[in-house]
Amino acid sequence: MFNSVPSIESIPTLWLQIALIAVGLGAIVLLAETLHQRTARDSEITRKIVHIGTGNVILVAWWLQIPAWVGILASVIAGAIALLSYYIPILPGINSVGRKSLGTFFYAVSIGVVIAWFWPLQQFQYAAIGILVMAWGDGLAGLIGQKFGQHPYQAWGMQKSWEGSGTMAVTSYVVSSLILFAVQGNVWQTWLMSIAIAFFATVLEAFSKFGIDNLTVPIGSAAVGFFLSQILTLG
Repeated sequence: MFNSVPSIESIPTLWLQIALIAVGLGAIVLLAETLHQRTARDSEITRKIVHIGTGNVILVAWWLQIPAWVGILASVIAGAIALLSYYIPILPGINSVGRKSLGTFFYAVSIGVVIAWFWPLQQFQYAAIGILVMAWGDGLAGLIGQKFGQHPYQAWGMQKSWEGSGTMAVTSYVVSSLILFAVQGNVWQTWLMSIAIAFFATVLEAFSKFGIDNLTVPIGSAAVGFFLSQILTLG
């Protein structure tokens, strides 16, 4: 009887990879929802937990060499769930019904876009840069700006703070430089590209409404890094 139970070795590697990522994402969402329901945490904090946590999955996908179609399909499913959650209280700790920002939906879409763009090119680092700049840069910028922002400014009718934007710039630079250093080493292009990515990411994050930065920052950061690599290599 027990011989009919499939062993781990008999399960296709792809399904094990998908299961690993699904379990990780489920744990992040469960943690956020638990904090939201049991500790009465600000919903913005629980959103940032999911925001930062899910972004790191791009590194796991890169490490495991998950096929592009899996990442794209996952982003479509996540986007559909995000849209539904604006009307049905599926994940109240992440999206509240009637919330005006489409950030969660755009975030899911951006993951699918960068995977569809860079996975076939075998340029995984730029997909990782785009998503992690958004995950860590925007995530920490929002938290720091809300808690410590003492110097506000207006950008496109949106209230921002220099503390938050500074956090976005520094974090984006650190994320970009770490990834590029790991891929191409300690060359001048690494540091110049990181500065450019951080600058554009910060500008895109500052001039955003309705959560559109969750789309423009990942795609824009990845694009800046990729195109600069082509230009600087030619030089």
